[in-house]
Amino acid sequence: MNRRAFLGLGSAFLVSGCLTGKEGTEYAVVSQKIGSPRPGHSRIVIMSLKDSWLDRTSCDAKVDGVALSRLLPGTYVYLDRPAGPHHLVATQTLFPGDSILDFNTEPGRTYFFSIRPSDRSRAMQGGGMAFGLVGMGVMAAASSGADNKGPVDFVPLQESQAKTVLTELLQAE
Repeated sequence: MNRRAFLGLGSAFLVSGCLTGKEGTEYAVVSQKIGSPRPGHSRIVIMSLKDSWLDRTSCDAKVDGVALSRLLPGTYVYLDRPAGPHHLVATQTLFPGDSILDFNTEPGRTYFFSIRPSDRSRAMQGGGMAFGLVGMGVMAAASSGADNKGPVDFVPLQESQAKTVLTELLQAE
């Protein structure tokens, strides 16, 4: 009898996992619902791709001091801001540095950025895989002179390329 109960419970978990899919969160659906940015505003979309496991990264991002939802692999966030200069910062827990991007936007346009691990982040991961925490520490010190001291690089994407990539991503919560 216990075996049947466990099988039934296991089946229920499997089915409930299928039912929790996020319908309607694809970017095309979301952008159609919300329309274009308000007059005088621009839209900023930041995405974390589902590439190989070495290229996967997550981070916390802020645009002009406004915190966004945590970016996990396979997710995106967007924010409408007044057109003009913007300051984008990405951080990662226990990472010794921030990624910073300053850029300007024009009204009515959407700007797409993909995040990927920075060279410093890759060096630290490699040191960690080879020599554990000591290796990570050594690589953090050795890469402290890197141009980007933060965990990610921001890669600007063209709209057509971004919309193709966004079809595979879900909106971050």
